Amino acid sequence: MANNSLVKVAVTALVAGLLGGGIAYGGINYLSNNNVTTSSTSVPTGSNKSGSTSTANVKVNVSSQATKVFKDNKAAVVSVINLQKQSTTSGWSGILGGADGSDDDSSNSSSSSNSKLQEYSEGSGLIYKTSGNAAYIVTNNHVVSGSNAIQVIMSNGTKLSAKLVGTDAVTDLAVLKINSAKVTKTASFGNSDNIEVGENALAIGSPLGSNYATTLTEGIVSAKKRTVATTNTSGQQTGYATVIQTDAAINPGNSGGPLFNLAGQVIGINSMKLSSDSSGTSVEGMGFAIPSNEVVKIINELVENGEVVRPALGVATYNLSSISASDRKSVLKLPTSVTKGVVIMKTYAGSPAKAAGLSKYDVITELGGKKITSLANLRTALYDHKVNDTVTVKYYHEGSLKTANMKLTETTKTLTKQSN
Repeated sequence: MANNSLVKVAVTALVAGLLGGGIAYGGINYLSNNNVTTSSTSVPTGSNKSGSTSTANVKVNVSSQATKVFKDNKAAVVSVINLQKQSTTSGWSGILGGADGSDDDSSNSSSSSNSKLQEYSEGSGLIYKTSGNAAYIVTNNHVVSGSNAIQVIMSNGTKLSAKLVGTDAVTDLAVLKINSAKVTKTASFGNSDNIEVGENALAIGSPLGSNYATTLTEGIVSAKKRTVATTNTSGQQTGYATVIQTDAAINPGNSGGPLFNLAGQVIGINSMKLSSDSSGTSVEGMGFAIPSNEVVKIINELVENGEVVRPALGVATYNLSSISASDRKSVLKLPTSVTKGVVIMKTYAGSPAKAAGLSKYDVITELGGKKITSLANLRTALYDHKVNDTVTVKYYHEGSLKTANMKLTETTKTLTKQSN
């Protein structure tokens, strides 16, 4: 078993790269938070003899909406185990680094190598639906990414095998399926359009793995529409997402777990935290969750299709800001005032861009009424639309600003013919 303890709980995105879009849910603020009463007004003191002491006969009755939300929903929260094939060695070779104890290094060794499933990492998940013999769990894509098998651990310790239904790397969401026989609770989603900054937010999950399963943390909604950059596994920025920011403690292992309001409704799926800014300054209390409205839309499509189908332009592109001023003028023939946008380097046969009349070296500056300044926000603007939508695109061609209507199609399947 190789360093399981080092990798077991490594699944909360600790830098600002994420998923999701949408807004957030409004809780019910009039519900009480903490009403504390005591059964007596005087506290007896301990004896002074020989410095001895005793406990005070005081009983505290705590009535907390947070406690109720936790009790009502903890059985719907699970730990998610990402199992991957790891190379292992056995025998004296594995123990002694290759020596088998004989005088002849070339003699037969009792060691052997094979590959077996081991725990690679852990995250959290939420049971949100049962249908017949199946129960469905939402978690983060990065929790299950690269897995050869997946297990879930219920709140009562029951371990079950899970099947991957579908994943979406763009929003960092995934859906799993387990047998529903052991499921006693499913959670419900709230409308994420009603959230208010300052309302209470409750996170339930498995920080640092299943040893700390069903941990409850409480905070507030710090921002309802925080825009953060999304990155891929290589650290390259791929777009932007609008997420809920909260100061409820979110730690490695909380990824994929729910964020509740005080009505016990899920307002988001926790996906990442910010541990430091670009300068390396350490920060605390900055966690982010995918809003519930976005979650519901994506997981329904994953259950139905196994994937999320998005439109494509059918072009290869490049950031205008990365092109020198001299090339912007001489090659692209742009006005000096145009410094941001996306340059088309290729168009493909049958693509929406080619059908709309766009060609190589055209510069897109607006799509669907949204200003385009980079590849990242071009992708975000594009994904706000559906396949077969018609959108207006503004672009520069040979230095002149033009407008065209473009009918979006599914991700281009015929990327074989380059058009110049």
